[in-house]
Amino acid sequence: MEIKKQDGPPKDLLYFDDEVNLTPLQVEDVVEIFNTPLTGSYNWDYTVADNRIKKLYELGKELNWNGSIDLKWDYTHPADQKIIEPDEQLPHETLEAYENLTEEEKILFDRHSTAELMSQFLHGEQGALLVASQLASCAPTYNAKLYAASQTFDEARHVEVFNRYLQEKIGIHYPINPALKTLLDKILTDERWDLKFIGMQIIIEGLALAAFQMLKTITKDPLLKQLLHYVVRDEARHVTFGINYLEDYIKTLSQEEIEDRAEFAYEACVISRERLINTKSEQRFLGMSPEEAREFQLNTATFDMFRNFLFSRVIPNLSRIGLLTEKVRPKFEALGLLEYEHAPDDFECDWTELKKPLEAFDKIPEAI
Repeated sequence: MEIKKQDGPPKDLLYFDDEVNLTPLQVEDVVEIFNTPLTGSYNWDYTVADNRIKKLYELGKELNWNGSIDLKWDYTHPADQKIIEPDEQLPHETLEAYENLTEEEKILFDRHSTAELMSQFLHGEQGALLVASQLASCAPTYNAKLYAASQTFDEARHVEVFNRYLQEKIGIHYPINPALKTLLDKILTDERWDLKFIGMQIIIEGLALAAFQMLKTITKDPLLKQLLHYVVRDEARHVTFGINYLEDYIKTLSQEEIEDRAEFAYEACVISRERLINTKSEQRFLGMSPEEAREFQLNTATFDMFRNFLFSRVIPNLSRIGLLTEKVRPKFEALGLLEYEHAPDDFECDWTELKKPLEAFDKIPEAI
């Protein structure tokens, strides 16, 4: 095993051969070091409060799944069929540059755009893994420590399955979106444990939950649909945990401290909007410059609706925990996101639905 340290993440695409079985001596781990002033805490009370956090923890134990054997890895989507194909035409499919592609090039574009999107899922889940492990150390209450530890295992499983799908079924990794990297750095290196909760459990996990659900409805690959369905079940618990825990905690803060957290949440949402702009595959296949591809996504109604839809899972949760203060409301309104304030939040989850056994490969519903 060789560890290679570098400043910053890779910038190039990573391609994988059909056979990815390497010996430990053939593996080179590429790492980027970050430092954090994390302050941990012991909990000497060990009191198990009989509340929703304990219930979520127990549910997570009951519904643990094995990414190696519970997913149907022996299925491979036909090479001549798209992985993502919604009922409605995608914006880039209306462009002359796309129409001029051969059928083989269109399939390759589909693989690259899917890989670019799912690579961001992979990088985000690694960030969630690191933050959850921090929360197990710094969360002050016994129940929160136990849940954070269980979430750490969930996130490890998500990293495992997204990585395996990308390597074995597509064969490509795209580098991390710079905005996502900025947001993860901001959360991981902040010394305040509750800001880690807000950034990860409410914003990153909330956006991911909506994105996973959307991709699940438009993918034609039943393996990817099964994978996303299982991950969504986990993520729904994670978001509910964050809201339930933070709602009570935020009430204990001074108004100045609340405004500080509200501003942090707003800044995280601004960065997250940039995170949703992924243009490398469009540049590669449609001959767009970085500026043209970015402008195309920003000014296309479908992409705008997609970005705002994802925030429909975040804004009501920020409102629920008390972080849509009068000071930040105008800022969210300027982003066009305040309209989602009264959408359903994730405080009250569907316990009956979450308790259902995990469905088999050929029994996955379209949505929870």
